Amino acid sequence: MDLNRRQFFKVLTGLTALALTSKQGFSYKGKFATLIDLTKCDGCKDESIPRCVKACREENKHRFPEPKKPIMPYWPRKTYEDWSDKRDKIDTLTPYNWLFIQKVEIDGQQIYIPRRCMHCDTPPCVKGCPFGALSQQPEGNTVIDHSICFGGAKCRDVCPWHIPQRQAGVGIYLKLMPKFAGGGVMYKCDLCDARIKRGEEPACVVACRERLREKAVYKFGPREEIYAEARKRIKEEGLYLYGDTQNGGTATLYLSAIPFEKIEAKLKEMKARFQMPLKVRNIYKEEINPFGKMILSAGVLGALTGIAGAVLEKKENEEEVK
Repeated sequence: MDLNRRQFFKVLTGLTALALTSKQGFSYKGKFATLIDLTKCDGCKDESIPRCVKACREENKHRFPEPKKPIMPYWPRKTYEDWSDKRDKIDTLTPYNWLFIQKVEIDGQQIYIPRRCMHCDTPPCVKGCPFGALSQQPEGNTVIDHSICFGGAKCRDVCPWHIPQRQAGVGIYLKLMPKFAGGGVMYKCDLCDARIKRGEEPACVVACRERLREKAVYKFGPREEIYAEARKRIKEEGLYLYGDTQNGGTATLYLSAIPFEKIEAKLKEMKARFQMPLKVRNIYKEEINPFGKMILSAGVLGALTGIAGAVLEKKENEEEVK
């Protein structure tokens, strides 16, 4: 189809606007937060996969686990966690799906809740990992180093929302003590760490805005601005807020027209795998002795480092002989 001059510039303007919207950068240095507006989310019900879920999977697919089979259970367990045959499952969190849309019906109203890591201000997963595989970044997000994770799942145990998910048959434990230590590698949302370090927004945020424009469910920005906007809206619009006080505060805030007490009560009634508790206990502070943990971690790491060195040295010697 031929375009006249006016049509050409109209199309060009539209494409430029789309490009700017899709690749909106920022130069801010500091902690970020995400505002998730449940009053706007419809779960992309007219599409086969919600846009944010699809974008997350596409962005992180190069990091998804490829387990070595057959997978052997490690002593004393007789089971292991293997999601590799359920890679297409998108209605829950898995090592292959770091974001999903949770559906709840309250008073005849369908509510769609994007669920992923909350990125706590004081993340118990970071302090609770005995191998130092988790870290909190300057931007406020929490990241798992897959190369040194043993899949012990302590991060999931201490997480108030039980977010990290484990895949067996992958990770450093296979090179050390596959029958006696380690259960694989843990996976979760890291807020698109590589993207935000490049000055780009998380993939889920961009994908949602491309679909809904100014009515986008997600808003990402400097923490102070996101918190200020959330508090302004609950005051002016009578909305309810979640994530600002739970576990001492998080980098993920939810706005809802329905009280979160009702949402959590419904999730409990549904026996949902992932819930939204209002009063969140800091398990790390209450049940784990930091000093004893530090000593234990040092001992375990020391032993594993020695074993790793011996294994790698033996492997190198064998290769030289060959």
